[in-house]
Amino acid sequence: MPNKISLNNDYPTISKSDELYNRAVGLIPSVTQTLAKGPGQWVKGVAPKYLVKGKGSHVWDVDGNEYIDYMMAVGPLSLGYAYSKVDEAIKKQLEDGITFSMMHPLEVEVAEMIRKIVPNAEAIRYSKTGADATSAAVRLARAYTGKNKILCCGYHGWHDWYIAVTARNNGIPEAVQAMSFTFNYNDIDSVKKSIDDDVAAIILEPVVFAEPKDNFLHKLADLCKQKGIVLIFDEMWTGFRMALGGAQEFFGITPDLATYSKAVANGMPISILTGKRKIMDLADEDIFFYTTFGGEALSLAATKATIEELSSKNVPKHLNDKGKKIKDGYNAIALKLGMDYTKAIGYNWRSMAAFEEKAGDPLVQKSLMQQEMIKRGVLWQGFHNISFSHSDEDVNYTLQALEESLFVLKKAVEENKLRETLRGEPVQQVFRKVDNFNTKPSPKGRGF
Repeated sequence: MPNKISLNNDYPTISKSDELYNRAVGLIPSVTQTLAKGPGQWVKGVAPKYLVKGKGSHVWDVDGNEYIDYMMAVGPLSLGYAYSKVDEAIKKQLEDGITFSMMHPLEVEVAEMIRKIVPNAEAIRYSKTGADATSAAVRLARAYTGKNKILCCGYHGWHDWYIAVTARNNGIPEAVQAMSFTFNYNDIDSVKKSIDDDVAAIILEPVVFAEPKDNFLHKLADLCKQKGIVLIFDEMWTGFRMALGGAQEFFGITPDLATYSKAVANGMPISILTGKRKIMDLADEDIFFYTTFGGEALSLAATKATIEELSSKNVPKHLNDKGKKIKDGYNAIALKLGMDYTKAIGYNWRSMAAFEEKAGDPLVQKSLMQQEMIKRGVLWQGFHNISFSHSDEDVNYTLQALEESLFVLKKAVEENKLRETLRGEPVQQVFRKVDNFNTKPSPKGRGF
């Protein structure tokens, strides 16, 4: 029988997952479309690899095992799986069509909604992926300033200008690599040292997990204004979650440009570029940023319905409240068990379990926790991405599963049997970093 949500589960049967995986090997490069969803981020031999159904905060894998999901499709599901109001809007629009030969009224209606919510949204453009929007923002910044170099901090997608600063920069011309640089979060001096007269833009995730210290974001905004540099907030994660108006609203900072995608359409593919009109006007004739599917109506219908729900239900408060129980609960359990080598960090709406090397390889610690959480019916990568569908029952159960799993980890550490307790291959270092962005690998580097 497939596993249900239970503390008494055995490790799940994943034979169908493994069969699909074997068919994908050699057919699909890296076997996945998104690294964070791929098998390298799950304990191989224990974790499922393919999901087929989701409802609310729960998912089912191809073998029929059920889990509480704390990844939420790596961010897009702010409301939850198969959320009725959004799905109804999609179905209603589907009756009339998906993509048309001319513009659709939803393009205007959704833009007007966003203008009322996002502080810098004097003008709005749509696309499909976060990388589209961040790359368009960079192009606009270069056109507006007449400069070339970009300073970045965080993860901004797969396009050349950003991947140039990572270790997967093969295939990117050296001339392009020479125009992108990084800086440390919460280190205004590293920003100042990186600036020269040819810096067009500074783009960053306003927060990843660390909180800004010593007015870092405000100092950054002031510095950009002084130097004539375009400030871009990449709000893929913070937008419509941290506050309805994102980090802009939360911190009281209005960047020149901002980008959104996750959370705004509850899983439908859309990205949004917002900005001050003096810059965005260049998208009329000076720069080229157009795509056939930018006005695709199903995603716009989903966006409209999602924003209405996020607003009317005060979803950011729910995410904060439920996430606080998880984060504080994790830390209380670790303290009770005397495990000073692990803690939950970050903001309530998206916290992360961190592990210190003094107890052994952090990736193996994380893997063992993941293994034990999956056994107990919780799909867990160390992150707590909260959705509106996560209930008190989900949270209370998750804290029970965390306590049992942390006890297993504690025992393995004390007996020096961390790797032996792991039943499969540990997770790999994720390409996406969460801190120490001020690095620029050699051109032939591979993976973080």
